[in-house]
Amino acid sequence: MESHADLSDRALVSLKFEHLVRRQALASDNSGWKSYPVTITGVMDRGHFALELGLQVQYSSTCPCSAALARQLIQEQFEADFAAGKALDREAVLAWLGTEQGIRATPHSQRSVAEVKLRLVPSFLDFPIVEIIDRIEDALKTPVQTAVKRVDEQAFALLNGQNLMFCEDAARRIQAALNADERIGDFWLRASHHESLHPHDAVAVATKGVPGGYTALPDGLASR
Repeated sequence: MESHADLSDRALVSLKFEHLVRRQALASDNSGWKSYPVTITGVMDRGHFALELGLQVQYSSTCPCSAALARQLIQEQFEADFAAGKALDREAVLAWLGTEQGIRATPHSQRSVAEVKLRLVPSFLDFPIVEIIDRIEDALKTPVQTAVKRVDEQAFALLNGQNLMFCEDAARRIQAALNADERIGDFWLRASHHESLHPHDAVAVATKGVPGGYTALPDGLASR
């Protein structure tokens, strides 16, 4: 801006990169590197400075409706295999639960992506990339994994079963997590569930709710 003062009163710098974080496995002693797309955009527009931090976090989402339907089918199979009025044998029921016939249906789940754009408060000292990622993953509970052994996959299945969510639920979780961070002045987020049931994504969008709405910084020079 100083060297081009006679030519322009606006400037933009945008950095895009993959931020690598080593993640511990859920249950085993293994670990692996996980890549998070990050974009940092700064705009100086006629003396007004604005900065935006963009992040993407992948996670797993299991459909609550599909889970309920699966439970219903399992109940129906139990009713068919264990007649009413007869005493139940605990060992027989336990063995039945471990068969494909017993668990005849499973809910559908899919890889999902949380995309967030953040405006940091002017007093920020650094870019809290990992801190924001951790906050989002802690809210969702089901981030995709790196190194996975059988025990880790089982732990992941348990997390999915305990955190059923529609895209709207995921968006609310992220929204609450970002609202609790005092370093963030404003934000926009999109939760996209890449559905395995139908050929289109399920998407929910949320913002902090600042008057006037969130305005993303452009890829080119800003204008007002």
